[in-house]
Amino acid sequence: MSAVPALEVRDLSVEFRTRSGIVRALDNVGFAVGKGETAALVGESGSGKSVTAYAVMRILDPAGKITAGRAMFGGIDLLQQSEKDIAELRGRDLSMIFQSPRTALNPIRRVGAQLADVLVRHAGATSAGARTQAIEMLKKVRIPDPERRAMAYPFELSGGMCQRVMIALALACRPAVLIADEPTTGLDVTTQATIMDLITELAAETGMATILITHDLGLAAEYCQRIMVMHAGHVVEDAPTSALMQRALHPYSAKLIAATPAASAELDRLASIPGNLPDLRRADLPPCRYCARCERRTDACEQPLPRHVQPDGHAVACWNPL
Repeated sequence: MSAVPALEVRDLSVEFRTRSGIVRALDNVGFAVGKGETAALVGESGSGKSVTAYAVMRILDPAGKITAGRAMFGGIDLLQQSEKDIAELRGRDLSMIFQSPRTALNPIRRVGAQLADVLVRHAGATSAGARTQAIEMLKKVRIPDPERRAMAYPFELSGGMCQRVMIALALACRPAVLIADEPTTGLDVTTQATIMDLITELAAETGMATILITHDLGLAAEYCQRIMVMHAGHVVEDAPTSALMQRALHPYSAKLIAATPAASAELDRLASIPGNLPDLRRADLPPCRYCARCERRTDACEQPLPRHVQPDGHAVACWNPL
């Protein structure tokens, strides 16, 4: 990782006010991503991966509230910026590929025009130049007949095509930080590889820092230098990819790896992770939110979590690591 992180998140806590109580979605989440580095956020659904991204981008649901923490980018705290200032950064310096492209795209505006809007607003392109660049971006994400597709509305495209348009939008201005939330959802295997290769090439060319949010540990292991494992709003392990895959230290990380299908493995040999995520509305949540599911739990797990860091940067938050 670069000595100076492109993005550093410190002690980020987020809660949501609901009719059934306050959901403590994130608790003291912290990590850093260097320039040119691709890091993955992995974990079960509900672990807080997307909420972390939305908080950093300042696009949380109105019911959500950032209660603590910092998100440092280029010497400024993103969480303290005005709406006007953060809007200038989003799309130009900070960009995000959303999980649901049909929701993210404007349904009543042609996709080429949406791309051109971003280029005119954030890259200083002329209207004519933006249209040409928009078509080039559609080509890069392997959309066939891009000149014609640029004139289509989102509802005229398949889900996979909309996902590629979303990726083109996110990459159009060559951002300094890209958050990719399940960017290959709905894409065939060949196109998945093309998209990930494109993101990797742009990162190498421009020094773009990338956070890949995914359930696919295999994808993370292939394309990411580091993996951060999340469980119930905590980052429980943060390690170089090779170190994590060879020897996970947190019991949850080990279970995740064991539950990941491999080409050589038989389906009946896949392990499952017992139990469920805790109810994050509980006022008495334990310091370790995995302890109720953990075979290694002891009385020490009721104490505030330690953070063990090895010389290679492999960090784990656990009293009884493997």
